[in-house]
Amino acid sequence: MPKAVPGIHHVTAIGSDPGRNLAFYTETLGLRLVKRSVNQDDVSVYHLFYGDRSGTPGTSMTFFPYPGARSGRVGTGQVSTVSFLVPEGSIDYWVDRLEEAEVDAEEPRHRFGDRVLPFRDPDGLPLELVARPDAPAGDPPVGPVPDENAIRGFFGVTLSLSTAGPTANLLKTMGYRETDAERDRRRYESDGDRGYVVDLLEEPNAPRGMPGAGTVHHVAFRTTEADQPEWRDVLIEQGLRPTEVIDRKWFKSVYVRERGGVLFEFATDTPGYAVDEDRDELGERLVLPEWLEDRRDEIEAGLPELSVRSSD
Repeated sequence: MPKAVPGIHHVTAIGSDPGRNLAFYTETLGLRLVKRSVNQDDVSVYHLFYGDRSGTPGTSMTFFPYPGARSGRVGTGQVSTVSFLVPEGSIDYWVDRLEEAEVDAEEPRHRFGDRVLPFRDPDGLPLELVARPDAPAGDPPVGPVPDENAIRGFFGVTLSLSTAGPTANLLKTMGYRETDAERDRRRYESDGDRGYVVDLLEEPNAPRGMPGAGTVHHVAFRTTEADQPEWRDVLIEQGLRPTEVIDRKWFKSVYVRERGGVLFEFATDTPGYAVDEDRDELGERLVLPEWLEDRRDEIEAGLPELSVRSSD
C-alpha cells in the first residue's frame, strides 16, 4: 500500500466574474493569488490559485471563473462545503470583518467542539471558518488580515452523499479514520496538520448537485510522485476508473469519480507553484505550461482583463 493521504492538496470550484472572485479571496479573505493561469482543458477561462504566501499544499483554493456562468446547485455527489482553518479565538474578528464586507454569513455555531462560522462567497459557494487551538502558524500572506487571525489553509471539506458507505470505505483505504458522528454527519480524519478532515453528510432525500457557479468541481488529496502510481493501482483494485497520470506543470494529477459521485484528484506535492516564478512574484502575470506557450497570444487575447492586488 502507498503511504496514507495526509490531507487535502487543493479544492477547485467554479465561479463567474473573475475580477469579483479575485477581490473576494484576496481582499476579503486575505489569501494570496499564487498562480494566474488558464484551465488547461479550456484555455478561454482563467485558472486562479489562492493560498498562503507560497501556495503550500493544503492551502490552495482554486477557481475556474467563467464570465456570466449560470449558478449551479449544491447537492449530493458534490463537495457541499469548503472549510478553512483559523486560529482559536479569531471567529469574532471574522464575524465583524464579513459583516463589514456585507458577506452572506450565518451566526457562529459549534460542531464537534469547534466554533464554526458559515458563509458564502459572491457566487453562493458554501464556505466555513473553523477555529482550532492546533491551527499551525503557517506562512500567511502579507495583506489585509492580521497574521493572528489569518486563514491557515484548509480545515477540510463536507461531501453531500445519497449514501455514505462506499465513500467511507474509500476514505479508510486512503488512511482516514472515523473520529466522530452526529445525526447524518460522520467525520473522518487523517494525520496531516491542515486539510485533514472529511465530513460525510448522508442526505438520501436531497437533490442531486448540478455543476455551475458556486459549486465545487473537485477536491484534490496530497500524495508524492513515488506513491501516485500505487494509488492509481489501488483505485483500479477498488473497481474505480482513474485517469492516467496527467502533468499539470505545478503538480501531477490522477482523477477518479468515487462511487458517491464526487470527483477526487490525487495530486503531488511537488514541484509546486514556485517552479516557474519567483516566490515574491507569484500571481503577478499569466503563466502557461510550456505546451501552451506557443498559443500565448491567442490565449491572452481571449481572456478578460484581471487586476491583481500587490502582495506587499
